[in-house]
Amino acid sequence: MDTKISATTASTMQIAMSGMRAQTSSMKVIANNIANAMTSRTAAGTPYQRQQVVTAAGRGLGGVESSSVVRDTSSFKDVYLPGHPDANPAGYVKMPNVDLPVEMMSMVTASRMYQANAAVMKRHMDGLELTLELLK
Repeated sequence: MDTKISATTASTMQIAMSGMRAQTSSMKVIANNIANAMTSRTAAGTPYQRQQVVTAAGRGLGGVESSSVVRDTSSFKDVYLPGHPDANPAGYVKMPNVDLPVEMMSMVTASRMYQANAAVMKRHMDGLELTLELLK
């Protein structure tokens, strides 16, 4: 019975931790997108390109993992800023394909998913503590 309890504990904790790690990765990428929402020229000479974390089913006991960070290939925004150093002859500047309301919604979603995984861990630990207390 001990091995069954410890295997369940490990599985539950690993799944919740994998979710927390995946959402931490997502929040870092989203924060980077927000920070670069007005970056019209990167070191490569192009506007900043929005990034997204791709998650996949975890190996073994389950959960999720951040498999990669990919660039959003949607087109850049043309913004009329005639005095800007990156403006074309018509006064338009190619700006990043970052949409702040979308990023904020994504940040709230990732934060709530992180909190949900933390709540699973806490409830699981509370259940283990109660079980140990009853066994005394």
